[in-house]
Amino acid sequence: MKITRYKKVQKYMKFYYNNYGFHQPYQILVDGTFCFSAFKEQINIREQIPKYLNSQVKLLTTRCIIVETEKIAKKAHGALTILKQYGIHECDHKEPISGAKCILSMIGKRNEKHYILASQDRDLQEALRTRAGIPLLYFHNKSPTLDKPSRASYDNAGQSLQTNNIFISETQNKTLKSMKKALGVAEKVENVKIPPKKKKTHNPNPLSCKKKKKKPGQQVVAKKDPGTACGKVRKRNKNKLPKHVQKQ
Repeated sequence: MKITRYKKVQKYMKFYYNNYGFHQPYQILVDGTFCFSAFKEQINIREQIPKYLNSQVKLLTTRCIIVETEKIAKKAHGALTILKQYGIHECDHKEPISGAKCILSMIGKRNEKHYILASQDRDLQEALRTRAGIPLLYFHNKSPTLDKPSRASYDNAGQSLQTNNIFISETQNKTLKSMKKALGVAEKVENVKIPPKKKKTHNPNPLSCKKKKKKPGQQVVAKKDPGTACGKVRKRNKNKLPKHVQKQ
């Protein structure tokens, strides 16, 4: 299996895990068309599907699907033998109905039991793409392929994120609320008031300050001598000669 196909499958299953609560072992609902295609292409479903999804799976079917496949047993005898090997989930239909209608009733609007549908029926696939959170699995070029999540699945996942304002699914949010009630944790969070920071006073930038202009008639102050202190003029001490020296 190519690395790109493996990455796509992991990406799609992470999407269903994070947004719709799918978990291992994945429940795969198989119909007669999927088994017929596997028998025709000589594909072992029990080996290929867990290897493709890289996870544990449960292969399931219903009595209505088995009865529908038995009606065409002459053409799909091999598919019927494959289908009878899988576990049966009760569909609660007293009289058997068509496989497509049985699958639609089993999945429902929200797919609460987290089924992955394995079918080659294109009409059934198009009908389920309008519902959110339903992964579709089919054979393409003799290899199992998981369909990209539908637009309805992406839109529903985005709405749940906007309502909760956190990146968790609806099922995870329900479990969190139930845990909070059991532990008695209050959902209200007090707003902590942060005192405003006081601005420190800074001296003005000397480069940005303008120089003082000299007023007219103002006396010019002489420059200070570097050798003087406090602006005072330094006087020189004259050495006086004694009088007898002056007379000589």
